[in-house]
Amino acid sequence: MFLPRIIPVLLLKGKGLVKTVKFKDPKYIGDPINAVKIFNDLKTDELVFLDITASKEGRTVSVDLVKDIGDEAFMPFGVGGGINNIKQIEQLLKAGAEKVIINTNAIINPGMIEEASKVFGSQSIVVALDVKKTLFGKYECWIKDGSENTKANPVDMAKKAENLGAGELIINSIDLDGMMTGYNIDLIKTIAEIVSIPVVACGGAGNLEHLKQCYFDGKAHALAAGSMFVFHGPRRAVLINYPSKSELKQLFN
Repeated sequence: MFLPRIIPVLLLKGKGLVKTVKFKDPKYIGDPINAVKIFNDLKTDELVFLDITASKEGRTVSVDLVKDIGDEAFMPFGVGGGINNIKQIEQLLKAGAEKVIINTNAIINPGMIEEASKVFGSQSIVVALDVKKTLFGKYECWIKDGSENTKANPVDMAKKAENLGAGELIINSIDLDGMMTGYNIDLIKTIAEIVSIPVVACGGAGNLEHLKQCYFDGKAHALAAGSMFVFHGPRRAVLINYPSKSELKQLFN
């Protein structure tokens, strides 16, 4: 029985985990290694770790932390944050990451995506596009944790990333980050229909029905979320959670 991958996205700020709303106001929610241990027990499909301040601070996600995560994680995981050369990718993959996730340099240095996919294989290279809607209704890609607008069209960038050799795309909505009101279905569907590589939807999920809608209506290949997997209840108490396999089978079949 096929089930789409369900992926918690964990945001790193320093050595702690945080959660943002529309990429702002990071709230500390806990220790990343403790979170990994809980997700192990919950039999999570896959994890993503993104160091949200790495690019702005001119550094890369900590290799030591990635090693610590790799020592604990039973599931495959991807890491992103400030990656700007082949050597860094090699270090992160050797540290235990299955994939590296590249956002800022996928747009300002696309040649790195092409080179990295040739050196490490497309399956290891993920391009993440942080997308925001303008006042005039256009979608544009932002970099450096949503602090700089590149004006790049996300549909064009998605196709370009595929042509450069990326093995997967993460499409993240800045407007819906942390809102828990549902994904941007139209944007996800538009991109999923013009590329042949997997598209991971991110930004806005608040419940299981949102996952289901994005899979069936948005044509996403995998569903990622942050708040949904770390908060519980209307007051957003921190409680790491993940749906059981039986819940997912019932949801998608």
